[in-house]
Amino acid sequence: MRRLQSYEDFIKVHGVLLAAAGIPQSLHSLLFQKISSDTFDGGRFFQIEPLDDGRQRRLLFTSDFMAKHSNLFLVDHAWTFRLSDAYKQLCEVPGLAERMAALMCVDIDLNSADEEAGDVEGGAGEEDSSKLSAAEIMEREMCKVKEGLDDTRWLELEELDIDDDMFVSLDLPDKFPNLLALSLCNNNLRDVGVVSKEVARLKNLKALWLNNNPILEHSNSEAAIIQGCPGLEICNSKFTSNYGEWALGFCGGIYDKDNAGCAHQRDRPLESVTSLDLSNRSIRNLMNKAFNPNEITSLSYLNLRGNPLDQNSLSDLLQLLKGFSCLHSLEVDIPGPLGESAAEIVKALPNLSQLNGINTSKILEFGTSVVDSMLQPRLPEWAAGEPLTDRVINAMWLYLMTYRLADEEKIDETSVWYVMDELGSALRHSDKPNFRVSPFLYMPEGNLASAVSYSILWPIDDVREGDECTRDYLFGIGEEKQRSARLTAWFHTPRNYFVKEYEKYKNKLQSIKIASPIPGSSITSSPCRGDGRALRVYADIPQVEEYLTRPEFVITTEPKDADIIWTSMQIDEETKKTTGINDEQYINQFPFEACLVMKHHLAETIQKAHGLVEWLQPTYNLETQLSQLIGDFHLRESEKLDNLWILKPWNMARTIDTTITSNLSAIIRLMETGPKISQKYIEHPALLNGRKFDLRYIVLVRSMNPLEIFLAEVFWVRLANNTYTLEKHSFDEYETHFTVMNYRGRLNHMNTPDFVKEFEKEHEVNWQDIHSRIRNMIKSAFKAAAAVHPEMHHSKSRAMYGVDVMLDCHFQPKLLEITYCPDCTRAVTYDTEAVVGGGETIKGKDFYNYIFGCLFLNEASHVSQL
Repeated sequence: MRRLQSYEDFIKVHGVLLAAAGIPQSLHSLLFQKISSDTFDGGRFFQIEPLDDGRQRRLLFTSDFMAKHSNLFLVDHAWTFRLSDAYKQLCEVPGLAERMAALMCVDIDLNSADEEAGDVEGGAGEEDSSKLSAAEIMEREMCKVKEGLDDTRWLELEELDIDDDMFVSLDLPDKFPNLLALSLCNNNLRDVGVVSKEVARLKNLKALWLNNNPILEHSNSEAAIIQGCPGLEICNSKFTSNYGEWALGFCGGIYDKDNAGCAHQRDRPLESVTSLDLSNRSIRNLMNKAFNPNEITSLSYLNLRGNPLDQNSLSDLLQLLKGFSCLHSLEVDIPGPLGESAAEIVKALPNLSQLNGINTSKILEFGTSVVDSMLQPRLPEWAAGEPLTDRVINAMWLYLMTYRLADEEKIDETSVWYVMDELGSALRHSDKPNFRVSPFLYMPEGNLASAVSYSILWPIDDVREGDECTRDYLFGIGEEKQRSARLTAWFHTPRNYFVKEYEKYKNKLQSIKIASPIPGSSITSSPCRGDGRALRVYADIPQVEEYLTRPEFVITTEPKDADIIWTSMQIDEETKKTTGINDEQYINQFPFEACLVMKHHLAETIQKAHGLVEWLQPTYNLETQLSQLIGDFHLRESEKLDNLWILKPWNMARTIDTTITSNLSAIIRLMETGPKISQKYIEHPALLNGRKFDLRYIVLVRSMNPLEIFLAEVFWVRLANNTYTLEKHSFDEYETHFTVMNYRGRLNHMNTPDFVKEFEKEHEVNWQDIHSRIRNMIKSAFKAAAAVHPEMHHSKSRAMYGVDVMLDCHFQPKLLEITYCPDCTRAVTYDTEAVVGGGETIKGKDFYNYIFGCLFLNEASHVSQL
């Protein structure tokens, strides 16, 4: 096909794409000129500037002036890939990992840089205490005391490899009885009892830092130390419940190494403090004798971010802060202890002129609920010596953007992810941006095969020389779509808020009493014809047409003539009108069965009926429960629990768009490719010969009220092809972590009796015990649907569902999903011996005969009632 020659052709081919990208019509002609000539002229107008010692970058406008919608720029895509190919490409494409590492600011070894800087700054002078041993530092301080030069009140013994015995031998309480502040960071202290006893002898101690010592691996270490030292106000950078004037003075800049204060202070030492940064001090109670408007009379700036303040009510906190008449600038978590609305905080504290760095007049004007301008960005972190590929995989979620290809026939099942070039990636976030950027597919030959992807950048506000160029990372997404929670992908949002949301959610689930369906009195009728003729079956599934051979049934090609409709398609009112299907025909689906077969509804149904159950992994609908998921993630992180999650689309099969990750930013960003659940990954499943497996059961439902459900005696095992591992690079290996090989990978069929024998032998268990637990779990799931959705019952409904089950390493069953009209290829292909029931051989060709016999003739051959 010839290349597009004219602007008219360009518009004809790209009109829909231009509208979807939101590019102003006034810029379409300029876009055609630049894109057809491959003009990248951003370097004339912008400059990239490093920040935070090179750990992030920003984009500055360097021209004199640019009006809103007056220009646009092409931004190249430096890396485009499918998610499962990311690690492989970084390893194999020459120079890709190096370029991405530089673009994402992860190519600098911060530890080495710090050490080099320390060498330069330290020099070789006498005051370089970093080269002295603990004994030498002690000797130096003792000499000062003897000479009357100083009464040591602040002592730093850091990175000296001090162990418990050495710490006792230093005899600090006798040598420095007036010590107020002691730092023992980065040593080898381990014994809580030894350290607590020695610290308790320092009667005047106000601050103690033990950061990065093995002792902190004990959960009770801080509590034990504080209990033995009641005067301690700061422990490991956190305020104790006994904090007072000294801790506030330290944070207010009054007390430091050169002026540690004394045990008995003058009256009102805090009256000169104007700025007080109390962020991330673990403060639970702000009602304190020292934190008082009468004591800190000149306070004009206060930072309370990162503190739970959970021992104070909202009204008490606002009343306290209102008493600081000079307080004009406040930083707090929003949502947080002061509420969820910035506007309400400003109204309650009328003296404020700034809240989180934003003028209060603007907050009142726009009614801003969440002020995110001052959120601290998530900067990539990595271990010393970590390969560039791993650094990039971890950091890329701060930079990635996505789109999905489509043509007239279908939408691509997997999304495309991309990283903009250095210029585009330097655009930082603002909730009031001055630029907008959108992906755009240029098709020079008028078809998708010739497409080249770009991002288009244009000003949406006037910009002047020196302005930072910003974009909204969540353009078009407001609070109704969880904007504040989704910003967690890029920023450190208020952790305590999300933890509280999770705890409320968990408490609600724990309070639910197990619900039971209302028992019905009707008896399920059989659809036998009065004239004795065979039941006519319309099926759009070839296997039914081929294998349903019983004389009681006959296949018809006309839906309107059938007694039974067996279809893989959803039957709605429109379908009924089109095909002539009526309400007197039996259909193989129940109304509202989405409560079982859509993943987010399944979890909701079970939780509404049963609350928290062991057989369903923690599951969150990311479209509505992102805050609760973030809180759960943070708690697991702080408690050092497993934090691996699997993300699944609401209603996609065959593991399409399914991802396994422990990266919180990735979990949130993956919402952009469609609605999903995030479910706690079963990190330690039961294995067979080192390989992961799951089990497919067939459940037949005759009635939801009364509940009549049957379990087929035959089930199937689905095995992964590779040895199971939790090595982080394996999560993209389909044949390691997934078991459905019917559509991709190499299918290795294993007969069920062989599986059971091998499993019992390998793990020394009785399969009947496991099978009993699985039966109870499946019954509970369907009872939940009957209890929560009684409207699901319909007298003309009969259905078959596939139930997928996995066992954990303790052989407890876990419900994975329930599938409508499951693929039964294996069921009709293989003859197998039932490992439950009578143990007889069941021929594959008879599968649909006994399925239809159970559902429509009220038989119970090769099935058992639950």
